[in-house]
Order: sequence, then C-alpha cells, then structure tokens
Amino acid sequence: MNDLAEYKTQWIGGGKFPQQAPFFRREFELGCTIKKANISVCGLGYYELYLNGSKVGDHVLDPIVTQYDQRVRSVSYDVTKELRVGNNAIGTILGNGWYNGNSSDVWNFENASWRDKPKFTLHLQVIFEDDTEMHLTTNNEWKVCSESPIRFNALRNGETYDARLAMGKWNLPDFDDHSWTPARIVPGPGGTMEEQTSPPCKVMEDIATKSVTVLRPGVAVYDLGVNIAGWALLKVSGSAGQEITMRYSDVLDENGEIDIKHIGQHIKNGDFQTDRYILKGGGTESWEPRFTYHGFRYVQVTGFSGEPTPDMITGRVVHTAFNSIGSFECSNPDLNALQACTRRSFIGNFVGIPTDCPHREKNGWTGDAHLAAETGLINYDLASSYSQWLQTMADTQRPSGQFPGIVPSAGWGYNWGSGPAWDNAFILIPWYVYLYTGDSRLIEQHYDAMKQYMEYCDSMATERILSFGLGDWCAFDAHTAPAITSTSYYYVDACMMSEFAKLLNRPEESESFAKLATEIKDAFNDRFYKGKGMYGKGEMTAMGCALYQGLVEESERAAVVAALVATIEKSDFKVDFGILGAKYVPRALADNGELEAAYKLISQDSYPGWIYWLRQGATTLWESWNGDASLNHIMFGDVSAWMFNHLAGISPNADNPGFTKVCIKPGVVEDLQWVKASCETSAGKICSAWKKSQERTIYTIELPSGVTGELILRDGFTKQLPSGISTIVH
Repeated sequence: MNDLAEYKTQWIGGGKFPQQAPFFRREFELGCTIKKANISVCGLGYYELYLNGSKVGDHVLDPIVTQYDQRVRSVSYDVTKELRVGNNAIGTILGNGWYNGNSSDVWNFENASWRDKPKFTLHLQVIFEDDTEMHLTTNNEWKVCSESPIRFNALRNGETYDARLAMGKWNLPDFDDHSWTPARIVPGPGGTMEEQTSPPCKVMEDIATKSVTVLRPGVAVYDLGVNIAGWALLKVSGSAGQEITMRYSDVLDENGEIDIKHIGQHIKNGDFQTDRYILKGGGTESWEPRFTYHGFRYVQVTGFSGEPTPDMITGRVVHTAFNSIGSFECSNPDLNALQACTRRSFIGNFVGIPTDCPHREKNGWTGDAHLAAETGLINYDLASSYSQWLQTMADTQRPSGQFPGIVPSAGWGYNWGSGPAWDNAFILIPWYVYLYTGDSRLIEQHYDAMKQYMEYCDSMATERILSFGLGDWCAFDAHTAPAITSTSYYYVDACMMSEFAKLLNRPEESESFAKLATEIKDAFNDRFYKGKGMYGKGEMTAMGCALYQGLVEESERAAVVAALVATIEKSDFKVDFGILGAKYVPRALADNGELEAAYKLISQDSYPGWIYWLRQGATTLWESWNGDASLNHIMFGDVSAWMFNHLAGISPNADNPGFTKVCIKPGVVEDLQWVKASCETSAGKICSAWKKSQERTIYTIELPSGVTGELILRDGFTKQLPSGISTIVH
C-alpha cells in the first residue's frame, strides 16, 4: 500500500506570493541510534526535498505530471544516512510545474480543474535500533518563508532567481526562522495517491558550449551545437543586483538573435523560455533553474559584464532516466546521423511523459507517442514509463469512451486534436510493449477501457467508416482524407481487440471483434479502393496505409505495391506524406519485397526527406519537411525502428513476444556495405550484423543463453540459430 495513503497524511501549503516558489522547513529531534529511515513525498507541481542541508536524491522535475484530480504519485527515498542523533532539519521547495498553470496558453491549463497553489504531503518513518519507531508528517507545525529567492517559475515561461534573497542555511538545524509563518493545512488535489514506479527525470548529460557570438556589449548567443531539452547552467560574476537574462530557442533570426516566433506563439502572456538570475555579488556565482525546462540549441545571454567566456553557459540535458538498450550502425554515415538525431529527439521529448516538442508545447500528444513507440522500445527500456503515462491517458477517458489528443489534458483536445489515428496510443502502445517485452499487463489492465473506446468508435461510424479526427499531419503535398486513416485504425483496433480477447481467454469477444474487423475491411475497400492498385487519390499515404494496416485483399496486393512503387519512383524517391505515411510507407515497402525502394526513400538527400534535414544542419528531427516550425519533434521518428527491423532484421513477433524465440530477417541493400545492431531484451542481448565480402554476405548473429531463432533471407534461404554466436556465409 502507498505510504502516504496508508498514513492519511495532510497536505500543507503557504506563502504570500503565488508566482514564487515557497520554502518549507521543520526541525525534529532523534534520541536513539537509527537503524532505518524512509521518506515518502508528493510535492505539486514539483518539489525539491532536503535533509540536514543536502538534497535528497538526484531527481529533477519530480513527480511526473498526472491528471492530478484523478491520480497523483509519491516518491520514496531511503534517508538512513542523511539523519543523525540529535537535532535534524527537513526542508522542501515547491514549484508550480503543470499543477499551477500560472501563464495563459491555448491549451487552457490555467483553468485546469486541479489548479491551485503549490502544496505537498510527506511522511518520514524512522526505525531505531531498539525497533521503536518515529513518524513525522506534514502539519501546521511546519513553517514557510515569507519571501522566496525564486521570484517566478512557470513551466513554459521560465524561472527568475534573486541571489540577494538566498536564505543560506535554511535547511540546516538551528536556522533562525522567526520571520517564517506557520504552514496551512490545505485540500489535496483530489486524485488517488500511488507510488511513482517509472524512472524519474534527471540531468543526464552536460553539453559544453560549441561557440559564442557577441551581438553587442553585454549580449551574446551561445551555441551548444545540438538541440536538447533541459536548461543552462550559468557561471557568472558581477555586481550585486546585476540581472542576467537567458532566452532559449532552437533557431536564430537573420540578425543572429534568438527567434521564438514559431515556438512561442501559443503562450499568451509573459516571456517565453526565459530565465533570469540576479547576482548577489562577490565572485563567481553558479545557478540553474529548478522548476522549468526548455527546448533549445541556442541561449542568448544578456546583462553580463566584460567579455563572455565559453564556460559561462553549459547545457544540462534532462530527460527520463531510462536505460539505453539499443544501438544501430551501418556503412552509410547519413543513416548513422539520422539514428543519432532520432535518439536525441526521442529523449528530448520524454521529460517525464512522451511529448511532441520540448519548447512550444511540452504536451503529451497521443499520436506522436504511438508513432515513435517502436523506436522508443528498441532503443530504450521504456515499459514502466509507458505504463504510468497510459494510466494518465486512462484517467482522461470520458464515460463515452472518448479521449483527448493530449495527455494530460485540462479539457482541451477532445473535439479537435484527437481521433483514431491519435487515440490508438491507448491500444497500440500496450501491444508494442507486449511485442517487445512479453509483458501483457497493460493489455489486461486497460482491456475494459479499450472496449469502451471501441464502443465510442462504433457510435461515430457510418456504415463502418470513421471520418472524424486528425489525418496525415504535416503532409508535404498530397493530403490523404482522414476517413482513410481513421477507418484503418478502427480496423486495426478491432483486430487488436480480437487478439487481446484471445490472450485474456474471452473467445466470444474475440470472435465478435474479428467479425467487426471483417466488416470494416469490406467497407474500407468498397469506399476507398479504386482498382488498379489505387486507394484514395493514389497518394503514398493512402496506398501505404492500406498495405501496412492489412486492409488490402490478397488478390490485389501486387497491384497496390506496384502502384505505390510507381508513385515513389515518379517523385524521384522524395517523400510525399506526413507523420502517418512516414510509418506506413517505408514499412509497407519493406514488408512487400521492395526494401530497395524503401531504403532509397529514406536515404535520398533532396527536399523533402529525412536526410535533407541533415544537410540543413539538423541535430534532431523536425516538425515539418521544410523546417518552418519546431526543430525538435519526434513524430517522424519511426525511421529508427525501421532500420533495426528491416536492415538489421531485429524485429519482434507476436508468436514469441519478448524475443523468447527470434526471427532475424536482415535486409541487404545495394548501397550498404555493412550493418550492425543490438538490443537488450528481457531475454538478454540480441546482436545482428552483416557485411559484404566479394560476392557473398557474412551474417553474424548472437542470441542470449536459452534463446534460439531463425535467420531468414530475402532469397528464401533459412538457417536455424542456436543460442550464442552464429556466423553464416551466403
């Protein structure tokens, strides 16, 4: 049982100024030798916890955002070593985060039903050597500071810190807190209290400044060389009261200044992505924000004295601290750079939850999440992070079964920004987690809610066709009708639900969903198939969708594949699709014997295309093919998983989920000389490599102990693979 829920701890708050970050403290005596001590805390929106002057743990931006009026999460720490016999001090700083949306935005978070001033609840359990216990909880014996040195903090705006107001040893015993006032007992956020089980956010890497450009006296732009999510660590000296301003962006204007016209357009008040530090004076000072994060490559620093030095700004890379489990390399440096860009976009868009971008929105767009999920699962250990975010998605579901397009949501995104192509995160991510890890718990946990969503789709369908929702977002030119993509996901949902029902031993429901799938497939082909291999108006997305989603009748498959290849060849292998087609088309080609065409589509470097971005200096994936919007989006990111699955041949299969038995299907293409990839699975590490040698290809496959598999080549050659290392020349 959750510690805070078990002890029914009270919530406390306080502080006079709602924009500031309040500091709380309490002292307590421990009279005996300590055997064990544990603390559980939930601070909203974010917190930092201190014991006897030291920060507890290395988490940042904790706890991870939830639908607060439905669910909140606590974090526990072993603090045995931080406590001592005698007088002790405990302190907490609270930030606004997602909980107190104190700046106005188009997504309406400032009017969220949960919104309130920061608050926290805490329970400290101390077990002494004689097995007696002491329990300390939040109550009105705590004190809160009258004024905070953190003068302002807002998730999308930034943070302001006045070092002249720093309170020194506020989190140590015997601090003079006579000017502090008693904390108040306040209502909680209303949601069920649970333990946070996903990895926390942490500072994962430091990036040194690559170059500094002085624009004018006291104004310089720092370039990190790569696009990241996080913040800047400032090192500066100057006089007391001197204000240093740091503004963040991923692009510069024609004058070399920070440009936020695209990424700042949805914030209605206050500065966007701006941190301020006011010096106390007297030597070099270091500072970094606590309760905000930014998406950026460039930091424009204003207000310093003298010449700027490169070490004034260090980029702090922040994301969920999941482990990296996958690697991919090949003989084409462009694909290696694309893999690096995709990974950087993925971690930049997983700061607690899967997001669309780390600057403009930070929103948990459901379509972006499921389109990048396979890339995430083969590169990183993500199951627990997806598990907690999907629970938040479940908490947003309306009684009708409807979902919003962003999770969490303050009410925005139900009637625009959603639809089957986005809502499918709730069904496809549990399926992907099952395929890649063998864990079916998400399917079991959410099956009934999935059924509820299917009933909602049934209610919205006309003759089994769904026309609502977003379609192939950010398409280049040829726009596919949303009815095609929405109905295809309706079909996929029915197929998935039939499989889930089988898995859960519900045969009648499985049969019912299979029947629904057949009806949808028939309706889809009646409405959208024009004959001679053409779906819709012959767009790449329409044909790729029908093939990838399994809607093409077998008798027509060859014609549809031929029509798709002809369309791609006519475009000179330039992409003509959006984020849905970016998943469908390369996979449909590779799955249907056209791997060379898929490879050329991905690797060609003309506009529009993935490699074109690299030629323009991209270090992360972009939101649009022409680069006129965000330069750090993950929604085109399935390309990494495609390389693992279709070039290295490491791909899960439904018959043996979790890689308990492995089918390696490497793809040898004319342009590549070698490929090597690996993935740490729940069964152990799988490695697949191939290299060309004269007229043959050497395949090297390594399978974990106890795992066997099969090598399947495109010419029909097969070879059984034992555990360990196998080398095959063919």
